[in-house]
Amino acid sequence: MTEYTTGIVLRTRPLTETSLIIHWLTPDFGRIATVAKGARSPKSPFAGKLDLFYLADFSFGRSRSSDLHNLREVGLRETHGAIRSDIFKLQQAAYAANFIVQATETDTPLPVVFGLLREFLDCLCRQKSAAQIVFAFELKLLHELGLEPHWSKTSLPVGTKKIAGILAQKNWASALRLKLTGAQTTELRQFLHSFLIFHLGKLPGGRKAALANGA
Repeated sequence: MTEYTTGIVLRTRPLTETSLIIHWLTPDFGRIATVAKGARSPKSPFAGKLDLFYLADFSFGRSRSSDLHNLREVGLRETHGAIRSDIFKLQQAAYAANFIVQATETDTPLPVVFGLLREFLDCLCRQKSAAQIVFAFELKLLHELGLEPHWSKTSLPVGTKKIAGILAQKNWASALRLKLTGAQTTELRQFLHSFLIFHLGKLPGGRKAALANGA
């Protein structure tokens, strides 16, 4: 049975000398893994179409015996190339992928999470890397997961709570117009550090690097 969807590449890893395993985030199937047979060959029809954070339309044959499905065709839509020219943006994108992998189940439709990651990657491509972009992603994803903090019950200063609420609820343009002080950046970084560990069991990998620039 052939399935058709759109996805963002979260991870890739070699399977054999010629094949790759591609981990995708899709809106209708959630997180799935596919085998791209022969993808490491220069003459492969997949050549140049499968890399981290690429957005593509693709089809796959669903496996009846495992959670690795057979990738059939890929139509590349967006490479998010600007992310690769800035190490901080790459670290932020990698952290977002790690967060999603840790906080979501496989084979579960995730249309809002997919849209959130797509908007985040587009935002990284357009804007300078900044801590508040990461905070906005964290808070928006926590909101979608039903884990948004109860701000009235926290000890954060009123101004920081207000900023956190805007980052969680407003669109990306509104979030990026905010001007955080150094103290507010530190307060949010430390608060969310503890909050994520408490609710997820451990911190998603790469957060320190994602916040190294401007945090």
